[in-house]
Amino acid sequence: MAQSHYNFKRIQIVTGSTALIDVVLSKTQRKTPTEIHRHFAISRIRAFYTRKVKYAQQSFHDKLTRIVDDFPHFDSLHPFYADLFNVLYDRDHYKLALGQLAHARSLIDGIARDYVRMLKYGDSLYRCKQLKKAALGRMCTLIKRHSSSLAYLEQVRQHMARLPSIDPTARTLLIAGFPNVGKSSFLNIVSRADVEVQPYAFTTKSLFIGHTDHAYLRWQVIDTPGILDHALDERNTIEMQSITALAHLRAAVLFFVDPSESCGYTLKQQHSLFRNVAPLFATKPLIVVANKTDLGWEQELTPDTEALLADFTSPVATVPAPGEDMLPAEPVSQRAADALLKTSARDATGIAAVKRTACELLLAQRVDAKVKSRKAQAVLNRLHLAQPMGGDQTNPERPPTIPASVRAKRAAAAATAEASHVSDDDAPFQRRLAGKPGARIDSRAEDDDDEAMEGSSRRRLERDLEAEAGGPGVYSMDYRKLYDLKRPAWAYDIIPEIVDGKNVADFVDADIEAKLAALEAEEDARTAVGQVEYASEAVLDGYRALTDEERATVAMIRDRKQLLRASSAREQQRGRMSVSRNSGARKGLDLENFRGHLQTLGLDSADVEELTEKVRGRSRGRSRGPRSRASSERGSGAVVVGSKRNRSASAVPATGADAGGRSNSRSVSVGPRASKRIRVGSTSGIRDVFHAKKAEKTARAKTEKRIRRDARKGEGDRHIFDEKPKHMIVGKRGVGKTSRR
Repeated sequence: MAQSHYNFKRIQIVTGSTALIDVVLSKTQRKTPTEIHRHFAISRIRAFYTRKVKYAQQSFHDKLTRIVDDFPHFDSLHPFYADLFNVLYDRDHYKLALGQLAHARSLIDGIARDYVRMLKYGDSLYRCKQLKKAALGRMCTLIKRHSSSLAYLEQVRQHMARLPSIDPTARTLLIAGFPNVGKSSFLNIVSRADVEVQPYAFTTKSLFIGHTDHAYLRWQVIDTPGILDHALDERNTIEMQSITALAHLRAAVLFFVDPSESCGYTLKQQHSLFRNVAPLFATKPLIVVANKTDLGWEQELTPDTEALLADFTSPVATVPAPGEDMLPAEPVSQRAADALLKTSARDATGIAAVKRTACELLLAQRVDAKVKSRKAQAVLNRLHLAQPMGGDQTNPERPPTIPASVRAKRAAAAATAEASHVSDDDAPFQRRLAGKPGARIDSRAEDDDDEAMEGSSRRRLERDLEAEAGGPGVYSMDYRKLYDLKRPAWAYDIIPEIVDGKNVADFVDADIEAKLAALEAEEDARTAVGQVEYASEAVLDGYRALTDEERATVAMIRDRKQLLRASSAREQQRGRMSVSRNSGARKGLDLENFRGHLQTLGLDSADVEELTEKVRGRSRGRSRGPRSRASSERGSGAVVVGSKRNRSASAVPATGADAGGRSNSRSVSVGPRASKRIRVGSTSGIRDVFHAKKAEKTARAKTEKRIRRDARKGEGDRHIFDEKPKHMIVGKRGVGKTSRR
């Protein structure tokens, strides 16, 4: 059978009894009518409930049929898979579970048939409803009784999905032997498999498969679990997997032994196991692989060990059989290995020889079997070997037929070569032209001629130019000398580059390099002048050079600016908004602090006084109306930079003011425009009208987002949605309306 017949991963999930009942009942409710009233005609009521019973029966029937059909049947499986399933899953339990589901399917069909017959005689809505309820209840009870079978088949399905995809008919190399003798290491080397390798026994507990190539063919390599030397009925499930593969797979068997006995078993025990399982590979190519040569067991062999190794390949017994002390009087024939090869999985020595020998032995056996089969004779009957008329007896030489024109040209070429001296470069081509058809031209003679002509004047080849120019990777061949042009001189002309119909060369300044050199020279001169330390105030292009003290001051100013930028960036990262020049945070900066700050920056006294006067005049120009009492007490030396006037301070003096300057009547002031008026309660923590609108917009966006997320109509929507499955108890939806399912 083809490998596609054993794709166990396509088996669908086996639903449990509870989930299966829920799915069928829910589907029955959704796919059948739901509106029924007692005033309907009795025929309509009977048809209503009959349809529900039949639909539920058909749903259970389809589900159980899919489960029974998906799982493979032992009668249609290859003997290897049949025995493997018997070892892993117990044939009786497996067939019993499938049989129970098949029987449950027939019982459900019988229940539906009986209740449909009784529904034909229902005389009321209540009686028909009770019959439907009893039918579905009996079906569900029957499914619940088979919950253990459904759970068992689901576990089997999960395990079968993890089985390797082994093709019993493919070319196979089968690895067997005691545990911990190097079987998995060999598989990892010859294939791309990645099997776990550990220094203890029974690391491999199941079959593992890898693939390799040989002679342009794909081969599968199977690693089997270790086998111990005891009776067949005493072997466990792990060992029986190996026995099953040895018994049913047509493969080349690689029996691994460890003469160093580092695996924990003596060579005598390994030899005894080999003789006990020899009937399993009686008709298969057999190679004994002596592994772990890197441990140096070849130098420590004793005569008994050598005799045991020789007996692996001997057709007659040379050592006593397992359980006996002496050889029998008459020689006993036995299964001899086709070869005994030595390998080391650690050093990867001898691995290729083992793989090649095993593949060739198996390939020869398969070809021989095909030739001996009936199919080969049928193919030979359809083949016909055509032979020429007359055969070799009439014309044994059978010279090639050469046209007369070709012979004439060859004769003329030979005469020309004899009459004139042929150049050494053309000699190989002349020999090829004058040679017989099909004759082999020895290129080594040409190489010898080239070496002989090293001192003569011969044509320089591209390889000679390449060798002189630095060799491969350095030399770039000049292809322009091969251009076939009307004038050879045109080959090295500059090819114009046309962009948008215009020649790029027309827009290139011919003196660009000279101008660039002049600019660089001027830049170097300016740099040299800037680095000169002037003893006095030197002037360059109207600018005075800075002194050391001024350079230090400039550097300090630059550092201060850099710190301010970093501080501002940190504040912005924290989510704080930048403070404007009109903010109240700058009200504590008076003129004395400003003057001290300027002196710290290293400015001259005259410049400091000039800047201070400008700030004092600006602060006075900003104030409107008389200053407050706090400003009067602070004096002119403590003018607040960027301070705002109070609402009570008006351009028109208030009447009826008390001694302290406070008005005892309503102040007359010029307020802000009505378009920018904001509520008093909304100005807490907000700088101006723009930021107030921005805050209100952000709050409104958050509210709308919450409303949209909860699918509400507005802020006052407090509706709590009903969580009942209304699609199961209300109305009927048409076909194609269940998009959410």
